[in-house]
Amino acid sequence: MVNILPIPQNLTTDTWVPATWEEFLAIVERPELEKAQCYYDMGRMRIETMPIGFAHGRDNSLLASVVSLYGTLKNLPFLSITNGSFRKTGERECQPDIAFYIGSDLPNIPRSNSPVDVNLYGSPTLAIEVASTTLSDDLGQKRLLYERLGVQEYWVVNVEAVEIIAFAISNGGSRQIQVSAVLPDLSMSIIEEALRRSQNEDDGAVNRWLLQQFR
Repeated sequence: MVNILPIPQNLTTDTWVPATWEEFLAIVERPELEKAQCYYDMGRMRIETMPIGFAHGRDNSLLASVVSLYGTLKNLPFLSITNGSFRKTGERECQPDIAFYIGSDLPNIPRSNSPVDVNLYGSPTLAIEVASTTLSDDLGQKRLLYERLGVQEYWVVNVEAVEIIAFAISNGGSRQIQVSAVLPDLSMSIIEEALRRSQNEDDGAVNRWLLQQFR
């Protein structure tokens, strides 16, 4: 199903615009933007209200399955959050398509619909953006946001090219990788092949193929 959101008058969307933190909060708390993706970094905000189509949703679901299957089979503790919001009050906020906390020291985040306070619970270990029409921004300004937020790995899914562009982040910078470190030995090429298979195969068939690769 495609979500078409009503856009408040005089609100510039789908690009970065100057805003104070207070202006950002006043906008993102509006009920008509409940399903929008909202970002804030370095005195600028971005509100994404573009319709999300089948390819975006399909890849989003597949990536969640890949990480879940891999983490389960490899006995990795993890928490998954879909369309969650992560906030460092007064400085930055992001809403990746999928995020994961991975490792033995998982945060005990209260069950609520408030943004996750990264000052209290830390930044997610892995953040994933599924890019259909936002690729340049996901690789640019959003990547800088995630660097400053302190995630350990950031993946961008290029829906059109069926490609994963993954970055390891440390010391405030990032470098492209072909094999994950937070999900040890998981190759981006396996995920890309799963994405290709999902275009012609059902989820069960793709998952069975993944299980063969992970064992």
